[in-house]
Amino acid sequence: MVLRRFFTILILAALPSTLLAELANGDLPAARWYAHVDLVSMRKGEAGKQLYAWLDREVFDDLREEIGFDAAKEADSVTAIASPDGGIMIVVDGHFSQMTTDRIVALAALSSDFETLNIESKPYFFVGDDEHDSEGASGPETNSLDEGAYVSVALKNKLLIAQSEQQMQQLLKNKGRIPGDYGSSSKLLVLSAQQNLVQAGTDTAGFGEDLGWDSSVLQNTRQAALLVAEAAGKIAIEGQLIATDANVANSLASIVRGLISLQVFNDELDPALSDLLKNTNVSVSDVTLTVNLVLDPATVLSVID
Repeated sequence: MVLRRFFTILILAALPSTLLAELANGDLPAARWYAHVDLVSMRKGEAGKQLYAWLDREVFDDLREEIGFDAAKEADSVTAIASPDGGIMIVVDGHFSQMTTDRIVALAALSSDFETLNIESKPYFFVGDDEHDSEGASGPETNSLDEGAYVSVALKNKLLIAQSEQQMQQLLKNKGRIPGDYGSSSKLLVLSAQQNLVQAGTDTAGFGEDLGWDSSVLQNTRQAALLVAEAAGKIAIEGQLIATDANVANSLASIVRGLISLQVFNDELDPALSDLLKNTNVSVSDVTLTVNLVLDPATVLSVID
C-alpha cells in the first residue's frame, strides 16, 4: 500500500520531464498524455515558490514521512507519460543520495510480490501483489500502476517507473530518455513559455470515456494542452483545445464565454473563483481555442485548496 501511494504521489506531483528544464515539441514521442513539472524553476521564482510551498506541504510531506525521500532537496523534475498503447512511464530527475536510493529499493522489497531483474547489468525490480504475475500485472491494457510496476534506480540521479517490463528495459537502454516514435505526426501539442512550471497535454480521443465523462465538447476536439508558467511575479495559465474544424472551435469558444458570463456575477460563487473567471481571456485561431489568464499566486492556491 505504501508503494502504491508512492506511485500515486509521483503522478500527482506531475499533474498534473525527458528531463529538460522545459519541454519543446520535439522532446516527447507520440503519447496518449504527458505531464511535466519543473521543480527547479518552481523553487526559484517569486510566484513559483508559493506553488512549491503548497506542493511541499500537500505532497512531499507524505514522501518524507513514508519513505524518507526529501523531494524538496533531491528532486529537480518529474515527467509522466502514457504511450499510445496506454502504458505509463514516470521519470524523476534530481540529485539522489545513496540513502534515498537504498530506501526506494528497500520499500520495493517490502511488497508482497517482488522480483529482481536486470538488463545490460542494470538492475530493476518488479513490484506488485501476489495475485498478479510479473508478466501480466503491469501490462499497458490496465492503464494503471495499481496492480504492479517496474522500478529502477540503476541510472545515476534518476528514478524510473514503468508499467511494463519492455518500457523499463527501453528506458534503461536509452539512459532515461523516454522511448517512442519521435518522428510521429500524431505527437501531442506542447505549450512553452520563458519560465515554465507545469506542462501537460492529452489526446482527447477516448479521454472523456477514460474519466467517465460523457462530454460532447471532447468528442469534437483532437488534442488539449495546459501550461502553467511564471510571469512578472504572477502565475500565467494557458490552455488550448485543438478542434476538429474551425466552426467547432468557434462554437466551443462561445460555450466557454457563455459559461463564464453566467457564473462571473454569481453572488454565491467563491470570490477567488470569481476573480479567476473575470481574468479569463478566450480566443480562437482557425481550429485552436485558447484560454489564458494571469493570476496572483494567492488566488491560484485559494482555488486549489
